[in-house]
Amino acid sequence: MKRFASNVVGAVTEAWQEVRIHKTRVMLSLIGVAVAVCAITTVVALGAVAQQATLEQSERSGGRPASLYMSASMNDGSTPAGMPEIWRTALDRYQIDYGSRVVNTSQIVQFVDGAVPVQTTGVDPPYATMHRIVLEKGAWFTPKDEARLAPAVVINSVFWDRLGRPDLRTHPTVSLVGEQSTTVVVTGVYPALSWETDPAMYMLADALTAVTPVVTDPNLQFGPPSYELWVPVDVSEQLVTALQRDVQGALGSAASVQVNRQDYAAYQEGDPYLSLKLTVGAIAGLVLLLGALGLVNIALVTLKQRIREIGIRRSFGATAGRVFFSVMMESVVATVVAGIVGVIAAVLIVKSPFVEDFISQGQVTDFPPFPVEAAVIGLVCATVVGALAGLVPALVAVRVKVIDAIRY
Repeated sequence: MKRFASNVVGAVTEAWQEVRIHKTRVMLSLIGVAVAVCAITTVVALGAVAQQATLEQSERSGGRPASLYMSASMNDGSTPAGMPEIWRTALDRYQIDYGSRVVNTSQIVQFVDGAVPVQTTGVDPPYATMHRIVLEKGAWFTPKDEARLAPAVVINSVFWDRLGRPDLRTHPTVSLVGEQSTTVVVTGVYPALSWETDPAMYMLADALTAVTPVVTDPNLQFGPPSYELWVPVDVSEQLVTALQRDVQGALGSAASVQVNRQDYAAYQEGDPYLSLKLTVGAIAGLVLLLGALGLVNIALVTLKQRIREIGIRRSFGATAGRVFFSVMMESVVATVVAGIVGVIAAVLIVKSPFVEDFISQGQVTDFPPFPVEAAVIGLVCATVVGALAGLVPALVAVRVKVIDAIRY
């Protein structure tokens, strides 16, 4: 074991010395290897960031895995009178901490330039956690907001811009126009998505239910509320069956109840960025191949200059295996160094604030750390390329005859 370790250390040391002697030639060929390793590592790491952005965007619209959606209405289209109590009972029975009613409607908001219908969503406080809503300014709803005389609203950045971006510490108010005008207080602002151009707002479900009847336009009335729950994935299927059974049993045959899972994980399979990763990976692999060919060429040229040295070493007892391993390790050591440089460059690129902002487009709140597998893949690729590039010169070195080498 000691002899083997000694041989390995000796071969690596000799390889490093040879790389230092021929550093100018080796460096030129290793530039391509370093660039390719950087490309492969970067695309894997950026894929993780892009995947996180897609995941968070999906969770904003459909909820986190596993999000259950439940709706209930009477067969004549009316809202079941006892549904709020049934809803609270279900949350307590199954110990569900994250549940929210969802009411979609519109409210006429009085702006300086006129009254405009604004999309309004009535929710309960857990909704923000369930849908990854992160505020740009202010705060999300708290239990204290339920006791406000003037209902609290959380608006999007488009709405805020239209108000003139007032300081939320001044408790800015907005008027909702109807048979009786209602004043609401802006307590928070969330960033609008890139494609959102209209103002929108959230309001507590109870406050929205109390406010909406003053609206005279029937198109602005809301239908039966839906109910969302965020539950563990491993029990989601059992809960779908149990909730369907319990709610349907409580309401009777005169009601229609639907319970299903709505988050992205229930429908999406595979990696949506797989084709992009394969394309960039193929290009990077081609660059790696070109770098390997350059290494082979340089190694063969360098080997001709070392034939006499190899013959002398063989005459003093160096085995064919030792010579083979020593020559091949020269390429491996060189490419590993290039791989380390490429990985370091990839880390600097991926973790730079400019690149993170460009990739995330403001849609990532939990940036993933630099993936270890990306660095491992880069170093493994560099090692494999070095081994393949050193294989041919090593075979040539082994075939050198001692007497011919000494005469060379």
